[in-house]
Amino acid sequence: MEKIITIKKEYNSLDKLYNALKTISSYNCTKEYDKWEVRTDTNGQMAQCIVLKKSGMHAVKIYFIGENKVKINYIIPNSLMNAYFGKSVKLRRSIIEILAGKIKEIVLAPAQKKAFQELEMVVDEIAI
Repeated sequence: MEKIITIKKEYNSLDKLYNALKTISSYNCTKEYDKWEVRTDTNGQMAQCIVLKKSGMHAVKIYFIGENKVKINYIIPNSLMNAYFGKSVKLRRSIIEILAGKIKEIVLAPAQKKAFQELEMVVDEIAI
């Protein structure tokens, strides 16, 4: 699950956006390196993102894709849980991995969608 949102101009940097989300949100908000996609910034360093966490199993990461545009992606913030329940990026998967992935999608999808919508509403407060 992902969404692109245009935010107000006064929140046009990661630090300003982070401070705003920290104050308006009751959820845990942190600024971390993007270990889920391993993106790099203009200096070739690992890029940072904002993680808005509902629980150890549900969170969204927020990062800039344009001047006033941010992308919100659903993530599993816990590294161990992400390794087990997260998206597999392997090129080739066995039939057991494919079936297990489909079962996880069916079981977790409703809870993930609900959590994503709740966390998205927090970001919508600073959107245009």
